[in-house]
Amino acid sequence: MLSALIYIIQSIAISLGVGSSTLAVTNFFVAIWDGNMDASERKMMGVVYVFLRISMVLILLTTIYFTFLSSPSAPLIATPIIWTLIAILYLNAILMTKHIMPATFGPAIQASAWYSTGLLTSFLALGWSISYLQFGVLYLVLFGVLLVSINGLLKYNIRRQQPAE
Repeated sequence: MLSALIYIIQSIAISLGVGSSTLAVTNFFVAIWDGNMDASERKMMGVVYVFLRISMVLILLTTIYFTFLSSPSAPLIATPIIWTLIAILYLNAILMTKHIMPATFGPAIQASAWYSTGLLTSFLALGWSISYLQFGVLYLVLFGVLLVSINGLLKYNIRRQQPAE
């Protein structure tokens, strides 16, 4: 019963993380669209980041539970791949917070990790297995699509704001 409850909490945390990650990127584009990020936009982004942090902590705690404390019959969510994704989420978040990770890569890395986590748990819920190679390909495809999309939109917005010559 406890494992089922923790599995539900983990599923909700992953959904919250995927949704919040999407909102973070979307809010960022909305905020910079006019070339000026106002106080209300910053406040909204701050709230989204709080939910991202909550979901990251819940995913970490629930994965610790499934890795070290649960029975063998517990849902199989604590795979090495989920630990890799947690490491990516935390390391990239720290590097972005400290402004070490370039803004051209950080958001795409983070969004790719969230979407990969959501897809991984969906695969596991369907009874599908995924190898590290398949995970790597999935992550790199998501990263490539998000990298091109996010940076393309940023460049488009910069060009759009420049006065015509």
